[in-house]
Amino acid sequence: MAKYLFFDTETTGNQPKDRIIQVGGILIDCKKQFGLFDELCNISEILNDDKGESKPFDELCSTDTPISIEAMAVHHITPEMIEGKPPFSKSKFYEILNRYNTSDNFLIAHNIKFDLSMLQKEGFKNQYTLIDTLRCAKHLLPDENSHALQYLRYSLGLYKLEDSEAKKHKITIKAHDAIGDVLIMKLLFAHLVETIKAENDTINPTEKLVELTNTPVLIKNFKFGKYKNRQIEDIAQEERGYLEWMLKSLELDEDMRYTLKYYLSKY
Repeated sequence: MAKYLFFDTETTGNQPKDRIIQVGGILIDCKKQFGLFDELCNISEILNDDKGESKPFDELCSTDTPISIEAMAVHHITPEMIEGKPPFSKSKFYEILNRYNTSDNFLIAHNIKFDLSMLQKEGFKNQYTLIDTLRCAKHLLPDENSHALQYLRYSLGLYKLEDSEAKKHKITIKAHDAIGDVLIMKLLFAHLVETIKAENDTINPTEKLVELTNTPVLIKNFKFGKYKNRQIEDIAQEERGYLEWMLKSLELDEDMRYTLKYYLSKY
């Protein structure tokens, strides 16, 4: 049966040299004998512990790479906390990650491109089918002011469910803590599944999330800068040079770059 591995990392920083110092994960292992289509369509039940087994991971990892002060200010992990810990490559999570590394199983993260890049620095070569809850949320929840995990935690009311969910897994929830973020991500994943089912209950929700993960998002409005809340399409017609400047000068995510190129090619 398919395995669903939710994960999040905390790192020494966000530069090419940086490495993992904490990993949080939840492995959902469906034990109920669904057929493949039924299994995927009943993912909400699979996420429930009475329909399968779950295993949490919460591990600190040592590294020779110094932790930046900027990173410590976010996740509050200090050099003393990881001293004497095994490296990530010796963690229990890494062993499980490699054990189930096939396309029949799902690897799930919020902004998975970043976290997967951190795994690859440790020598991991991915074979999982990927699901990015960040990109899926952008597609399915376009009216949210932000798609950051902690924003959605409150805007979607996920915080109301987290205490009972945490007790199931014996997890303590903290913002910017890997295992706490994984728990919120698991609740977000279930919300996205229900959103898909509400729109069309004949759609296979997991397959849809995989499709959305691999589909760039066409962003409608600017959420930053001098044209905040204006439609990007309007700005492309009124001030094309501004979009060209953004592409040339700013560090933009894949979806914003796709959006700007789309509207520049249209007008």
